[in-house]
Amino acid sequence: MDKTALASALGSPSAFGQSQFALTRGNAFEAKVKADGGAELLRLVRGHLDPGAEAAERAAVPDLSAIGPEGRTARTALALREAGEAGGWTLLDHPMLALEVAGSPAFLEPDAVVVHPDGSWTVVEIKSFPMLDGSADPAKVGAAARQAAVYVLALEAVAARLDPSPRVRHDVLLVCPKDFSNLPTASAVDVRKQRAVTARQLDRLTRIEEIAGTLPAGTCFAPDLPAEQLTAAVEAVPATYAPDCLSACELAFHCRQRSRAADEVTALGRAVRAELGGLTTVEDVLSAARGESGDPADPAVAALRRAAALRAEALQGAACP
Repeated sequence: MDKTALASALGSPSAFGQSQFALTRGNAFEAKVKADGGAELLRLVRGHLDPGAEAAERAAVPDLSAIGPEGRTARTALALREAGEAGGWTLLDHPMLALEVAGSPAFLEPDAVVVHPDGSWTVVEIKSFPMLDGSADPAKVGAAARQAAVYVLALEAVAARLDPSPRVRHDVLLVCPKDFSNLPTASAVDVRKQRAVTARQLDRLTRIEEIAGTLPAGTCFAPDLPAEQLTAAVEAVPATYAPDCLSACELAFHCRQRSRAADEVTALGRAVRAELGGLTTVEDVLSAARGESGDPADPAVAALRRAAALRAEALQGAACP
């Protein structure tokens, strides 16, 4: 479904995505990295991942255009096979990959994939956040590594269909601006751990057919349905809102509104929810803190009452002359 259109139809449009300035800056930096047949990108890949490979001023850059995501995915697979047969360096600019998620194909578009002269494949992630003195923000690097791990899994699925099966490198290349300039620098990032975690998570996902089988007959998510019918359809799918959803889901504003209306503590974050045990609403929490409800032997209730007592003491002390 088109979740952006669905969110707008529900009256909670998504403010999802980067600012126009950030997109423009990121696109300009990416174009600089890939200019001249990927000459600068090849230098970084060779220097950080394959110093023993032959040097080349330019890479072969195949045309990956095709009709629809399925066509682009097939064209990418063909280009990868041809690159392995031809030898030398090949740069795939914004290839299209497919990965099965809960029984349904998800189409992915890495910034680039480089085919080495030995036939191995490397994922390249180009980001606009800087590397200062050779290191970048750990949180942003971690997010980029998790993203690249998904691309590695998708590439492994392509490689498994080829004979002989090419090697997909688990060291991806993260390319960022150097210090406060617009000059590219890079670092090799080992994503084996992120790849293993993502693979386990994908294996545990409930298949879409099973989820659909639990919904009431006739459930439909078409954005042109009446608001009442569309809201009922969305509510038929269980969801647990957390503030993290705001950066990952187009329906986050709708779920936040519903969560606040239901007085759910999940609106305060997963960490808070985990600490509160069986207390699921804000009113339950306040009632337990005031001593009006809850089992005193419950560690969460005891902690709330202790916190309430300390707060009362602090406020009383502040009020004294």
